[in-house]
Amino acid sequence: MPQTAGTLDSQQKTTSRRPAGTLYRGNTGMWSWVLHRITGVAIFFFLLVHILDTALVRVSPEAYNAVIAQYQTPIMGLGEVALVGAIVFHAFNGLRIILIDFWNAKYQRVLFYVVIGLWVVTMLGFVPRHLINVFSH
Repeated sequence: MPQTAGTLDSQQKTTSRRPAGTLYRGNTGMWSWVLHRITGVAIFFFLLVHILDTALVRVSPEAYNAVIAQYQTPIMGLGEVALVGAIVFHAFNGLRIILIDFWNAKYQRVLFYVVIGLWVVTMLGFVPRHLINVFSH
């Protein structure tokens, strides 16, 4: 039976490469993109707050000292761990994106795992030393 335009036979229906019902596939490229955007926005908001609280010193040194005292709490120390984690991931993933742009995109998955490995090693070196300083004061 000849196939008319706009119809699919059963073999064509089952060999579709795109998952039914979703545009996102959840592969490493998508998660890398999502994490890069989240860390970028988080770093942007940190920088915004940092500029504002640093500018406070010109308005009122007493208010500036009060804000800095709030930053020296254990909760903010944990926030600093999250900030450093975001910066480190964003930096390593940015280098990965540069390598993909100028080298070869077929290695993007391997490079994503390299980024995760470097991030873990960096955080393992930073977190214990930082938390000792945070909780020893």
